[in-house]
Amino acid sequence: MTYRVRFTLEASDDLERLYEFIVSRDDSDVSLAERALAAIASGIATLESSPFTCRKARLDAPLLRELVIPFGSSGYVALFEVEDAQTVTVLAVRHQREDDYY
Repeated sequence: MTYRVRFTLEASDDLERLYEFIVSRDDSDVSLAERALAAIASGIATLESSPFTCRKARLDAPLLRELVIPFGSSGYVALFEVEDAQTVTVLAVRHQREDDYY
């Protein structure tokens, strides 16, 4: 089964914020920011085929899940929800060292 992956406006804003953070922090290291986004995109691509392999974000919401995306010495976490048998919605993306998005 293949799922369609879509992003909320907030999740899209998160990607832009993460990109801008890297560029502003590392002397405009656009290459590093692009590699980070590529790692996130690669991780998100796995949701097209296997969203249920990701950990549950909360016990009381089995369709709300988290995808851990390795990058460097830490990485990113994408919060997503399995909407139905065809759709996965990415709700938020954060760096693992950021505060939670709940």
